[in-house]
Amino acid sequence: MSFAFVSGDLALDFLGTLKWRDGDSEELLATPRDVGAWAVAAGVVTEEPKVTAAQFTALVDLRESVYRLVKATLADSGWPEDDLRRVNSYADAPAPSFTLTAAGMRRHGTARALGGEIARAAADLLAHKDELVIRECGRDECTRIFIDRSRTGNRRWCDMEECGNRIKAAQYRARRRAEV
Repeated sequence: MSFAFVSGDLALDFLGTLKWRDGDSEELLATPRDVGAWAVAAGVVTEEPKVTAAQFTALVDLRESVYRLVKATLADSGWPEDDLRRVNSYADAPAPSFTLTAAGMRRHGTARALGGEIARAAADLLAHKDELVIRECGRDECTRIFIDRSRTGNRRWCDMEECGNRIKAAQYRARRRAEV
């Protein structure tokens, strides 16, 4: 499983585990084990947490709550209360534990601790929404949301490799066809 971390924020990268939301969506978290693999790839933990089926469903529900809150923020509308409650309930979860060993730092935690890290990242993002430039990818098919930290503040795509190059190549081909 290959995960992308291009959003500039842990919570937004977690949202990106469901790709192409408006069309033929691609779910990157198909099983409870995928959540643990994502957590390791994201650097939240160094050891995959055991995730039960119920915890898996709850974490996917958390992802969708964060998505609705961010989309409401982008639309400058009110936050859904149920989603706000879900994020706040996870934000109180304990953080992953850290252990220093001769081999380096180990981070380990439960599925709830993983949800807590995501919820705290989402809360921090939304609490500072007026100080950040939060955008949705400019590629029509892509629904990834990212923080624009570019110097000029005009980043249009979640990732140049996946979306930007495709748009630029399509524009180039269209120009070439128009010249003929």
